[in-house]
Amino acid sequence: MAGLKIQREDRVVVISGSDRDTKKPRRVLRVMPDEGKVLVEGVHVIKKHMKPNPQKNIKGGIAEQEAPIAISNVMLVCPDCGPTRVGFRVEGTEKVRVCRKCDKPLPAKKR
Repeated sequence: MAGLKIQREDRVVVISGSDRDTKKPRRVLRVMPDEGKVLVEGVHVIKKHMKPNPQKNIKGGIAEQEAPIAISNVMLVCPDCGPTRVGFRVEGTEKVRVCRKCDKPLPAKKR
């Protein structure tokens, strides 16, 4: 798969699926490029039945956690102009992500 346009810690909105009504920007927790999926904070929350495990200090019961969604169902949020598509541009020797609406570079991931 080619380089992904969405990275960890980016702000995205869900454009498809059951969570599309909330146009609130959410944070990307994890990117799975091999599967083409992302884990987004507070989106596609499922219930998981957990057995108690005293060795790992896990209480039993029903826990809620996020499940991965397809990367095509989210859209990156530009800090200046809102949800937008992403392009790439070569500046010097670096390849940077740019907003397709305002043509400004998007903030890089903090390392």
